[in-house]
Amino acid sequence: MRGRIVVAGLAGLLVSGCAAEAEPVAVPPPVPSTVDVAAASSGGACRLLDFTLIEQAVKVRFDVAAASERDDTHTCVVRSGAATLPELTLSVTETTIDKVTFGADVVPDKAAKVTGLGQQAYRRTTAATGGHGPVAEVGWLASDGRLASLSWTGAQDSERAAAEKLTGALVTLAKKVDTRAL
Repeated sequence: MRGRIVVAGLAGLLVSGCAAEAEPVAVPPPVPSTVDVAAASSGGACRLLDFTLIEQAVKVRFDVAAASERDDTHTCVVRSGAATLPELTLSVTETTIDKVTFGADVVPDKAAKVTGLGQQAYRRTTAATGGHGPVAEVGWLASDGRLASLSWTGAQDSERAAAEKLTGALVTLAKKVDTRAL
């Protein structure tokens, strides 16, 4: 008798499993996640920059970086993914020039001297031309035999006075760039 009860119970379980399958539950698609990629991941001179460090200095958030290397020159350009300007460019080149040669051949006319940056440094601005705004530039002869420059190219409608003010922020940023890390 027990055997028949067990068989009847198993048959009941098997039959109940043949009932209509449940409707699939709709699951919403996952929310895309944004991943902040460090500027350094682009290589080249971008290894010397950090988006947060740049934002602290110039008060603009960049999120796209591109690097280039040619011979002894390493370059990095950072921009916002939403606009082509403004952009910040760092260029570092190995060199054998000394302070005298730097002052005579590299420092542009009408550039202001910068103290506390490398062996010798300058800052300057240039007027808006060719579809972009004014350019703020800081150049220096690093103590490790490298020539470096940071330049900010503003949007076409930006003012030269704003670029001039920005050179101070570029000097602050340049002092944090360790050219020996290339």
